[in-house]
Amino acid sequence: MNSCVLMVEVISQPELRQTTDNLEVANMMVEFPGLRSEEPAARIRAVGWGSLASEISEKYHAGDRVIIEGRLAMNVIEMKEGYKEKRAELVISRIFPVGSSSSTNSYSPTPSAPSTPSAPSNVVNFQPSTPTYTPEPAAPVAPTPTISETPEPGNYSDEQLDDIPF
Repeated sequence: MNSCVLMVEVISQPELRQTTDNLEVANMMVEFPGLRSEEPAARIRAVGWGSLASEISEKYHAGDRVIIEGRLAMNVIEMKEGYKEKRAELVISRIFPVGSSSSTNSYSPTPSAPSTPSAPSNVVNFQPSTPTYTPEPAAPVAPTPTISETPEPGNYSDEQLDDIPF
């Protein structure tokens, strides 16, 4: 299944356009930190369609931190030099605000002081309750029947061999 959830920082102002069918589409570049501290931040283009595109254009700006849920898509772009290049993009299905960064355009959380993003208003925080377990009294165990006649190895009758299930 192609599903992705990323916490990213918007690094370019969302651009709102319309297709020839009057369908709105919003494009923006987003950035997220590498897995290790020595890795550079990764950038990917994020695309929203329809009413989500107008929401992205109105509510989100460069420097905002958001949680994006969507799917990855690969586009083939023909370059002026005559070769084709593949580029990945994230097609947004849902987006949630986390906060905004006012001074920098790079997202770099510090390991010593992790930030806890506020949950979106439509997300319910699940707090598991501790289940109470009360054991029931054990039922009496029936005695296992014993086999009194066990034929010697190799001394099976034809009738016994016909009952083998394989």
